[in-house]
Amino acid sequence: MTPVKTRSSQPDTPRRSSGQTRTLTLLLLLAAVIVAVYSAGFHVLMLREHRAYSWMASVYWTAQTMTTVGYGDITFHSDLGRAFSILVLATGVVLLFVLLPFTLIQFVYAPWLEARNAARTPRRLPATVTGHVILTNYGPVEAALIERLVQFNLPYVVIVDDTARALALHDQGVRVMVGRVDSLDTYRRAQVAHASLVATTLDDMANAAVILTVRQASETVPIVATAAWETSVDLFKQAGGQQVIQLGELVGREMARRIAGHGGGRTHVVGELDGLRIAEASAAGTSLVGATIRDSRLRERFNVNVVGVWQHGAYSPGAASTRITEDMTLLLSGAPADLDAYERGIRSYERPPAFVVVIGAGRVGRATSRHLTAAGIEHKVIERSLDRVNSDDQSRYLIGDATDPAVLKAAGIHRAASIAITTHDDDVNVYLTLYCRSTFPALHIVSRATAEQNVPTLRRAGADSVLSYVPMEATAIFDIAHRGDLLMLDEGVEVFAVPVPAALVGKPIAECALREDTGCNVFAVRRAGADAAYPDINVPLEADAELILIGDRADERRFFDKYGARTPGV
Repeated sequence: MTPVKTRSSQPDTPRRSSGQTRTLTLLLLLAAVIVAVYSAGFHVLMLREHRAYSWMASVYWTAQTMTTVGYGDITFHSDLGRAFSILVLATGVVLLFVLLPFTLIQFVYAPWLEARNAARTPRRLPATVTGHVILTNYGPVEAALIERLVQFNLPYVVIVDDTARALALHDQGVRVMVGRVDSLDTYRRAQVAHASLVATTLDDMANAAVILTVRQASETVPIVATAAWETSVDLFKQAGGQQVIQLGELVGREMARRIAGHGGGRTHVVGELDGLRIAEASAAGTSLVGATIRDSRLRERFNVNVVGVWQHGAYSPGAASTRITEDMTLLLSGAPADLDAYERGIRSYERPPAFVVVIGAGRVGRATSRHLTAAGIEHKVIERSLDRVNSDDQSRYLIGDATDPAVLKAAGIHRAASIAITTHDDDVNVYLTLYCRSTFPALHIVSRATAEQNVPTLRRAGADSVLSYVPMEATAIFDIAHRGDLLMLDEGVEVFAVPVPAALVGKPIAECALREDTGCNVFAVRRAGADAAYPDINVPLEADAELILIGDRADERRFFDKYGARTPGV
């Protein structure tokens, strides 16, 4: 691909300065000529009145008349002299109120403003900048990603092709650089060879151009790209992108994961760190229902910890006094063997096989269906458009409108354990969530939110879990930039690693009151040169260790606000 060359503003600066100097010189010469002519006219007219003044007095009178000062110590007595005074005064007004402000704006204020804006919207990063993340767009996903990059003190820059928009973003606190995302020179000026990552989140065609252009500038910089279409994944990798985030696949996989882990004490692993796993396990149908977390004695019985709980989509750290209910999902941490022991000891094998209804056969719905099939979970997909039906497995589809109760009944909603609502219309998703929650109170509901602001609405409507592109995409990119130290468990709930803050060094976890002060649970402690391990809450924390914490975004912010911790080596 031949890059589109952009003209930098820097080479124009000498020519512009030379032109400005020439214009200013001409204006000054014009003003000097006018003063000389009017001074001569004053001198001649005064002689006609039989009054003699020196040439200095002539210049003096001209200057005070043109500037409208008018001391009145020298005046004409004839009408001709007074008419000449009016002409000089009018000329002075034009020069003073038109040419002078124009000159000041053009040659003083405008260059100052241009220099100021150039500093706010640079076209080149300093050669000393290294380890930064280069973003090709700014939107909701990038805003969420930048918040995390700043939180963990990771440098970044957003490439913006429009100076006015770059200024607006700069004034919002966003670090920007002016340039075209399809220009090879832009990435060279962005020090791409020293960057830690290039993340492009444009449409698929633009992302392909970005990958090819960046790869010309650097053969080694990691590139992550988002892909709306399944066919783009292989194309982007062939072009040179190491990581491709296929959005529909990402959301569909997570929907299937939440469904697969629901019911009967079955554990479903959602993340792993240094041999320690985090798993979800529904309490429905188990002997744990009715007991408190303390009375369940899961640590003593199976060596697993409860590090959080879900209830109707709401996360909480899970205190020892929290009572386990039928509609609660436990977030467990433990070694693989310990989680297996928990499942053998707790899982109910008397529950009927799970059945799921999937609403929508778009990219998200099809991905959800594929992962449910891989997990061996029986399901039925409702879709209004016959064109979206997979011809290889038509028996799994039901053509109809899911907002019609008769269609839901035909799909088997009455015997379903879970429902996945995957349409791109949030209004439809809210309506279906509200209907299913009110009609089938025990139904496990997983819903998609196209717009992030509709997540609280879907939760209020009764969804147990809500997934949207923005936080998932931002987390996936950050996880790549941060080398896997961030794990998203659900909408806004994450596992993240931070160095032990200075204020906590030498204190045992039992005395830190992290859960009370920030809402974060300590999942593990990673000491220097060692893998993450279960913390002994009575052992003092070391300065060179890391805390592995679990919390939602509000808990995470409270932790950073209180301790200002950041990742080491950044």
